[in-house]
Amino acid sequence: MPPAGFLRAAGLLGFVGGFCFAYTSSTKRFWGWTENSKEVAKDRYEVKKLLSQKQSPYGKTELSPYHQDMAARNSTNSQLLFALIPWVNLANHQSHGIDLRKYYEVRPGEEKWGFTLPPLEEINDLAVGNQYKTYSNYPN
Repeated sequence: MPPAGFLRAAGLLGFVGGFCFAYTSSTKRFWGWTENSKEVAKDRYEVKKLLSQKQSPYGKTELSPYHQDMAARNSTNSQLLFALIPWVNLANHQSHGIDLRKYYEVRPGEEKWGFTLPPLEEINDLAVGNQYKTYSNYPN
């Protein structure tokens, strides 16, 4: 029987390695390298539901636009080197680089959801004009 310290170290290494593997596997969907049609349908349903309620699909944030942009820039492409530098973004921001207009097209099977989407300009807490805005290097 190996010493208990070796077993604990092997267990910790296996847990950390498993987490890194699961995290990088799940981020492949966001890159479009793998696709899970069930998850795409779930995402479209959740985003359309929030848009129909005139809410931001990304939630509310207390961060200034500068700090939201900084959080987005720090975590962009961080998944590609996750095993080397594990960088997880926990900040809630509006800079996802996703054009929300794609949720306004109705795909087959989505008619039964019955969502009526308002114009993007009417959605609360959504700075659509600021989504792709480049901020200065200095906070306001």
